[in-house]
Amino acid sequence: MPYHTIRDSERLQSLISAMMLIEADAELDVLLRHLVRSACELVGAQYGALGVLDPTTQQIKEFITVGITDEVRQAIGRLPVGHGLLGEVIESGQSLRVDPMPTGGHSEFPANHPPMHNFLGAPVRTGDGTVFGNLYLTNKRSGTFSEEDEGLIETLGRAAGLVIDQARQREQIEQLTLTHERARMARDLHDTVIQRLFAVGLSLQSTLTQPLPEGPTALINEALDDLDDTIRTIRTTIFDITQDPRSKRESLRSDILRVIEELPSTSGLHVDVLFDGPLDTLIGPKCRAELLATLRELLSNVVHHAGANRATASVSVRDGALTLRVSDNGRGFDEMAPRGNGINNMTTRAQQLSGTFAVSAQRDGGTVATWRVEGVSQ
Repeated sequence: MPYHTIRDSERLQSLISAMMLIEADAELDVLLRHLVRSACELVGAQYGALGVLDPTTQQIKEFITVGITDEVRQAIGRLPVGHGLLGEVIESGQSLRVDPMPTGGHSEFPANHPPMHNFLGAPVRTGDGTVFGNLYLTNKRSGTFSEEDEGLIETLGRAAGLVIDQARQREQIEQLTLTHERARMARDLHDTVIQRLFAVGLSLQSTLTQPLPEGPTALINEALDDLDDTIRTIRTTIFDITQDPRSKRESLRSDILRVIEELPSTSGLHVDVLFDGPLDTLIGPKCRAELLATLRELLSNVVHHAGANRATASVSVRDGALTLRVSDNGRGFDEMAPRGNGINNMTTRAQQLSGTFAVSAQRDGGTVATWRVEGVSQ
C-alpha cells in the first residue's frame, strides 16, 4: 500500500517523523534500534523486532528487540533463526499480517515468551533490492493490524533500507580513512625515524674504523646493538599498524617482510622482494614455517658470507609448487667448498616436504639459492 494513499494526516506525519529519526547520522546498531522503536510507535505495537539476515538471506543472524526487558529476553533463551511466521516472511520476501495468532505446530512460542495475539511482518530492503532483514511487530494496542499499518511499515522499511546503505558506506569510508591514516603513520616512521636512526648507526660505524681505546669501542658497539633493536621494534610496529585489524591471521607476505626487516641496519644489504601467486590461500602451516626458517637462514648467509650489498628474494606459487629463490651480487659460491650446517639444514627442510634445495654461482657473479616444495597445502 503506497504511503500517498494514507488518509490519516497524523499518521502520515508520524511516518515522516519516523523516517527523519532513522535518518539521523548514527552508528548502524543505534540506527537499527531506532528503526524498531519507530515502527512500534507508528502502528501502536507492544513488541517489535528486527531480524537481520545472514549473507544467505535465509536465516536470522541478529535479532534486535523492543518492548521486552533484558530479564525476559534472557529467560526466553536462544534467539530465533527464522522458523514459523518469521520464516514465512523470510521465504516470501513479502509482508504478512496474521490475526489471531495461530497455535500449535511451528507457531508455538518457547517457554517464558510473552503472549502474542496478532502479527505484522515486513521486509527491509536496501537500495539494490536485497532484503537486509525483516520487521516483526506484535500485539497492536488497539484492534488489529490494518492494511494501512502494513503500508506504513513497508514505507518505513524502504526508507530504512536506503539509510542502512548510507550507514554502511560511512563505515566503509571510516575504515578506509583509518587504513590511510595507519599507512601515513607507517610512512612517517619509516621515512623519518628509521632513516635518522640508520644515519646515526652509519656514523657510529664509521667511527669504529679509527683506532680507539677498548672502552669507547665497546660502548659504540653496544650503542649499535641498541640501535638495531630499536629499528627492529619500529619496523615491527610499522607492520602491525599496516595490517588489517579484521584479519585473524597475518599474511605470509607480512611474515616474509618481517624476516627481511630483521636484518641489522648496519649490514648494508638491500633486499628486493617479489611475490607471485596465491601465497596465503594454498600454503599450509608446516610449509609456511619451513619457508620462513629457510629464508631467514639464506639471508643470514648473504650478510655474513657473501659480501653482497644487494639481494633479491622471490616467493612464488605455481601449479601447486612453492619456490623460494634468493640471489645476491656477492663474491659467489664455491661449489667445491665443503657444505656447512646451514646448507644441510635447508636441504633437510625441503626433503621433509618432498622438496629440493640447490645453491649455485651465477654467471655474472653472486650466488643463487632455490628452495622448492611440491604440494604446498601441508
